[in-house]
Amino acid sequence: MNGPPASRWLGAWGVGFLALLYVPIALIFAYSFNSNVVNMMAWEGFTLDWYRSILGLPTQLAKSDNYVQSTATLLAAVRNSVVVATFATLVSTAIGTATALAIARHRFRLRRLYQGLLVLPMVMPDIVLGIALLIFFVSLGLDLGLHTIIAGHCVFLSSYVFVVVSTRLAGMATDLEEASSDLGASPWVTFRRVTLPQIAPGIAGGALLAFIISMDDLVITYFIAGVDSATLPLFIYGILRRGIKPEINALAMLLLTFSFLVAATGLWLRSRRQ
Repeated sequence: MNGPPASRWLGAWGVGFLALLYVPIALIFAYSFNSNVVNMMAWEGFTLDWYRSILGLPTQLAKSDNYVQSTATLLAAVRNSVVVATFATLVSTAIGTATALAIARHRFRLRRLYQGLLVLPMVMPDIVLGIALLIFFVSLGLDLGLHTIIAGHCVFLSSYVFVVVSTRLAGMATDLEEASSDLGASPWVTFRRVTLPQIAPGIAGGALLAFIISMDDLVITYFIAGVDSATLPLFIYGILRRGIKPEINALAMLLLTFSFLVAATGLWLRSRRQ
C-alpha cells in the first residue's frame, strides 16, 4: 500500500470525497446569484435580488411564484428557531455540564451504563427519537408547540454538551482542586474559582454546538412541532416541496454562513488552552 499506485488511488479518493462534499455547496452559492427566474440551472446574469427579497428589500426582478411568501412569515420562523435554540441551549448546557462533572469526579455503581445512556441520543436515528418524543408528548396530553420542541431538543443536545465538557475534563488535572480543598475552600468556591475557569472554553464550545444543532434540526422538530410553531428548517422544507427556486438558494446560503460562523466559534473555544 506504500507504492505510487496506492498513493494515487488514495489521493483520487480524497479529491472525489471533497468534491462530493463541497461542489453541491458551491453550486448553491453560485445559483443564489442567478437572475434567471424561470430556470435556475441556466445562468442568465448576476443579481443580489434574491437576497434582497428574503430581507424584504426592493428588488428589480419578480419573485418566482412568490415562494418566499412574505418577509413576516420568514421572520416568524427565524424568531421561533432562535427562541427554541436559546432556551434549549441554556437547559442542555446546564444538564450536560453538571452530568459531565458528576461522572468525571465521582465513582458510583452503573457509572459506565449511565455514561452510555447519555451518549445514546447522539447515535439513535433522528426519526426514531422524533417518533418516540411525539408518542411521549401525546401520551401526556400536551399540545405540540414551542415548549415541546424545546423539551425534545434538550433530550439530545444534553448529550453533545456532555461529550464536549467531558473531553475538557479528561485533559484537566485535579491538583488545583485538591489544593483548594486542602486550603479550606468549600466545594462551591473550588468549583467557581478553580474548576469553572478551566472548563469554561469547553462549556462555551458545547453551548455553541448545541445552539447550531438546534437551529439546523429538521427531522425531530418535524414530529414535535405544533401548527403555529414552524422553525426555519421546517419553513425551508415546506417551500422546497414546491421546487427549488433562487430564493431558497439564497436562504440556504445565509443559514449555512450563520451555522459555519457559530460552529467555528464553538470549535475554537473548545480547543483553547488555559
